[in-house]
Amino acid sequence: MYSGVINELIEQFERLPGIGHKSAERIAFYLLENMHSDEVSKMASVMVGAKEKIRLCECCQNLTDVSPCSICGSAKRDKSTICVVEGPEDVSAIENTHEYNGLYHVLHGALSPIDGIGPDDIKINELLLRLSDGDVGEVILATNPTVNGTATAVYISKLLSPFDVKVTRIAHGIPIGSDIEYADKITIIKAMESRREI
Repeated sequence: MYSGVINELIEQFERLPGIGHKSAERIAFYLLENMHSDEVSKMASVMVGAKEKIRLCECCQNLTDVSPCSICGSAKRDKSTICVVEGPEDVSAIENTHEYNGLYHVLHGALSPIDGIGPDDIKINELLLRLSDGDVGEVILATNPTVNGTATAVYISKLLSPFDVKVTRIAHGIPIGSDIEYADKITIIKAMESRREI
């Protein structure tokens, strides 16, 4: 339907997560019709620069352009608590609450034997090294409430049993503002299991 270059551009946008064919077309045509060449060049330059400059923090394994990252390097953070998450986007989500003041550890994935992802394919060993100095008092397992995320949390909790550290798991249950009648069975079970005294 379109010229080869336009089709190639659409195909490249389709490779991004959450972008289907229609969205890729809209982005491609917006770029071609509404953006000046200098804006497109700047966008491309920023993407290439980010890919070249961003690396993993030597402490928490989060994406950063300086190491240690601003969270690990901050004197205001509680260094006795580490929140373990699957990806950098999870750090951002928790930080946006402004309620957590500890450190993080980014696994960059979850265990998934079906997909060939084992313990050596994610940043579990780096987490264990951080606990060797004995300064950490609690590890919060904030992996996703999926089969793989839960399996990862269970696996890590077993690895942490020799350490003198409290291991907790984030609660799961009924979202705020929703009705119980619309929740699925597993969500209700988790909500009941995670109940607490008020």
